[in-house]
Amino acid sequence: MEKGHATVTPPRAGEAGSTVTIGAGLVVGRVGYGAMKLTGSHIWGDYPDREGGIALLREAVDAGITFIDTADVYGPHSNEILIHDALYPYPDGLVIATKGGFVRGGYDYSTLDAVGNRNYLRQSAQMSARRLGVEQIGLYYLHSGRATDVPFEDQVATLAELREQGLIANIGLSNVTLDQFHTARAIVGIAAVTAHYNPAVRIGAGLLDAAEKTGAVFSPWHPVTVTETGDSHVTEVLEPMARQHGATIPQIALAWQLHRSPASLPIPGTTSPFHLRENLAAQAIRLTPAEVQAITDLAPES
Repeated sequence: MEKGHATVTPPRAGEAGSTVTIGAGLVVGRVGYGAMKLTGSHIWGDYPDREGGIALLREAVDAGITFIDTADVYGPHSNEILIHDALYPYPDGLVIATKGGFVRGGYDYSTLDAVGNRNYLRQSAQMSARRLGVEQIGLYYLHSGRATDVPFEDQVATLAELREQGLIANIGLSNVTLDQFHTARAIVGIAAVTAHYNPAVRIGAGLLDAAEKTGAVFSPWHPVTVTETGDSHVTEVLEPMARQHGATIPQIALAWQLHRSPASLPIPGTTSPFHLRENLAAQAIRLTPAEVQAITDLAPES
């Protein structure tokens, strides 16, 4: 059983340059960029402001983003193409993570399904590499553990084979259960896992704990969202902290993610250059231990 190799340089007050290491030597900043919003409505089709999307991606890299998260199902395909067209040839140190395993038959979300067929997953990874213009994908996720056409173990084995062949450097998991995470680790090293986790919702708490124990990086979904449950209490707790630190509530939520775990690599998405820079600035916010605990206590983690 392989163990991950995530290591973290922790942030210090006023410092936005801390890093986390994914797998075998991919060093990236603690705050990445989730590119999913750079698509059409319902994550379907091209982003309507193509030039604006290209400008935003370039600004993200110029501002210090070194980790961009995408997937072949975003668009589908158009998100990867936009990233390529905006940033290729890629600057040194930029890591682009993508995912495969979902299919979508149309605009409606009801057409979304998961496929684990070996040749489909191989094709997905190869086509993502082609769209991104790379010979090797730095981090490639199995996008779903829900496919029923092939046993989960066989799907992970397909990614292990692709890693052995050099098409992907590191393997990640998305939309998986805790049991599936441990099953996958018995087959191949898992460098990263994504799950739903923020001040209001802690569905991914078990996977965060597992990531910490095994050296994997944890990328929380919707990392700055505080209103998902409809409970105003979350906002009531974060609002005075935001005033104290001269920050916004989303910045406090993001700072909490970084304080909560050394394995955390949040990937907030935005189409706003201003919010992009706000997200990066959140790295410099130093919450007190009492503030971190107060946010942690807002939702159960079991």
